[in-house]
Amino acid sequence: MRRMWRRIRFILNVRQFLPFLWEFFTSASVPVRTKLVSLLLVLVYFWLPFDAVPDFLVLFGIVDDAAVLTFILQRIVKLAPPDMKRKYGFAE
Repeated sequence: MRRMWRRIRFILNVRQFLPFLWEFFTSASVPVRTKLVSLLLVLVYFWLPFDAVPDFLVLFGIVDDAAVLTFILQRIVKLAPPDMKRKYGFAE
């Protein structure tokens, strides 16, 4: 139950992601290889039209897309340096 609340809170803090992602991709403290892997995850998500739940099932399709996007953002946060996580409130 606690993990679910953390994920919900993670999703609701969307406004923190844009500055975080900007710093993540422009920072010299993040290795280039890590940036490429993260960028590849995002591009594959947008490039491949595969959905576990089709988008014509409106509510379920949106929930599916939100879950995949949250998963990708969580992976990017895990790859970030600890000081960057603390700065944006993602440290555990």
